Amino acid sequence: MIAQLIFAVMFGTGIFFFSKRVAFIRRNINMGRDIDLSDRKAERWKTMARVAVGQSKMVTRPVAGILHILVYVGFVIINLEMMEIVIDGFLGTHRIFSSIGPIYGILIAAFEFLALGVLVACVVFLLRRNLIGLARFKSKEMGGWPSLDANIILVTEILLMFAFLSMNAADSIAISRELEHYMGMANLEGAFPISQYFVLLYSGLNDVGLIFAERGFWWFHIAGVLAFLVYIPYSKHFHILLAFPNTYYSNLDESGRLDNMAAVKKEVDLMMDPTADPYATPPPSADGGEPEAPPCFGVKDGADLTWKQIMESYSCTECGRCTSVCPANLTGKVLSPRKIMMDCRDRMDDIGENRDSNGGEFKDDGKMLVGDYVSEEEIWACTSCQACVEACPININPMGIILDMRRSLIMEDSKSPDPITTMFNNIENNGAPWAFPAASRGDWIRD
Repeated sequence: MIAQLIFAVMFGTGIFFFSKRVAFIRRNINMGRDIDLSDRKAERWKTMARVAVGQSKMVTRPVAGILHILVYVGFVIINLEMMEIVIDGFLGTHRIFSSIGPIYGILIAAFEFLALGVLVACVVFLLRRNLIGLARFKSKEMGGWPSLDANIILVTEILLMFAFLSMNAADSIAISRELEHYMGMANLEGAFPISQYFVLLYSGLNDVGLIFAERGFWWFHIAGVLAFLVYIPYSKHFHILLAFPNTYYSNLDESGRLDNMAAVKKEVDLMMDPTADPYATPPPSADGGEPEAPPCFGVKDGADLTWKQIMESYSCTECGRCTSVCPANLTGKVLSPRKIMMDCRDRMDDIGENRDSNGGEFKDDGKMLVGDYVSEEEIWACTSCQACVEACPININPMGIILDMRRSLIMEDSKSPDPITTMFNNIENNGAPWAFPAASRGDWIRD
């Protein structure tokens, strides 16, 4: 009964802290500007099934893609066993599902092969990240916590898989010795194809030591999984959950299509309508009160992002595929699309903590997303080629955020690099980006 009580407290604590962090992130996402992505539902479901479930964009890099699928499928399926562990923990039973017959042994054997796949894949990922030193893992923004975060998860998964296989190995020995609490499980004969090689590690233990080892690995496994659950929302690995809604709400428009700013389009429509009165009193707000405040243009701070853009920042896996194909980054510019997403997430965390510490109201902290987190040099280095969008395995759109930051700099602050300012002036004066009048445009053909 004491063990069951301890288990219940651990389980409840894990769920509480996980839910608390998820609620924090949800509030941050809901702070974003509204955007309607409720259309084309069938196409959205297909996109999510193909990209998030089917991992279609992961395998464009076969080595990393196949290893990631091994970890993804293996870890998810193995943790189906958590249902049995949770029930055993609350009821004080042992392998309660073993009563379903021979199919249980087949499932455990399948879990073991998957556990081996996860273990091998995580070891390879550790070597790729720390010894081989792939360039995309050595970028400036990956120093410190981001690198440590990735290693913590990989080591944790290795330890969890080792504990799972060791638990099964000790269990199989206890079953063969027909120890109390382990009897009546003859249907598990041959159900441990991988953990049988771990048996030598524990076969020398006496009965008490064996039970202690089996129970110890059981508790380590459940404690590790619950700790992993609490840790995920604080980590880049929250993409395990957010990849699904993020891909569902993917941008389904043609590649390269840019959206209009509603407030600017409204002004253009007024200019094109000869019957419109541009000086008419602004309409009242939706609730019938004072007229709505003039909209901001683009993105200056975190709250100017749309809820989808904030979701993307929390969905980012920090894999660096976007940065590794960015032509600006490849030519030595300071721009890294991955850093843009990480900066947006960091800013939203700061805004959320500020809000929570001030009774739900944000108090100006003297910082802005543009300038304090993302530099103007980064913003203007983007070529708008969308290589980062194409490369992202879960359809994140860093370029959309960069574009909105540019809009803010131009429309709100009248700031742009000299060549762009010159182009704007030429368009205004000559109706074209070039520094000569319309009447002279065809002169070049005379030669």
